[in-house]
Amino acid sequence: MSKSKHFYVRKAHRWISVFVGVQLLMWTASGLYFSWTDIDEIHGDQFLSPALQTTTLRALMMQDSEFQVSELAVRFIDDRPYLWVNRSRLIDPESGEVKAGVSREEAERIARRHINNEYDVVSTTRLTEVGKHHEYRGRPLPAWAITFEGRTDLTAYVAERDGSFQSVRHQSWRIFDFLWMLHTMDYKGRDDFNNLLLRAFSLFGLFIVASGFTLFFVSRRRTRRTAARPPAE
Repeated sequence: MSKSKHFYVRKAHRWISVFVGVQLLMWTASGLYFSWTDIDEIHGDQFLSPALQTTTLRALMMQDSEFQVSELAVRFIDDRPYLWVNRSRLIDPESGEVKAGVSREEAERIARRHINNEYDVVSTTRLTEVGKHHEYRGRPLPAWAITFEGRTDLTAYVAERDGSFQSVRHQSWRIFDFLWMLHTMDYKGRDDFNNLLLRAFSLFGLFIVASGFTLFFVSRRRTRRTAARPPAE
């Protein structure tokens, strides 16, 4: 009976190890990349220049006197302050007029203000929709994608509705994002860390470790019994 158990545990350990081994290699390789990478560089901080701006709002004009304000933020477009109200209206505080988003040229100037001067704008694209694997996923649309020419493939994103600078993406970030997908095993959207596939492979990995310890101790006991058995005459 003990030999039968040992045989089946060894066989299950071998085949599950082959099945899960590729993913274990991906976890290890991606984990090494994450641990050896500066997360601030992945965020693209090295490409950004300080863009802090301040203003004094002396008087606020609202065309709609009954307009209820629940959330208020300031956006700078061509060095002019605008009010982003309730995440839905971009208002000129001096005239009270509603601005219908930012143009291509305005978006380029906003991106230019945030990105280091060593990079030059080469193209701008308006995005109205993106896929689940797009590097701009999960952020407000429509948006302007401004591509810069320099030492790396650099793209900045500006939301069209309020002119906010959203993010900067570059080659190292894209490598990180791809490895993150392999690490989380979320091949649909890349950001779900609780998917069933990851849970299943984690359980398989736990079984591999447990069965490996089992085989080690079972084999050790068998070796001891063989060594203690008197030699045949």
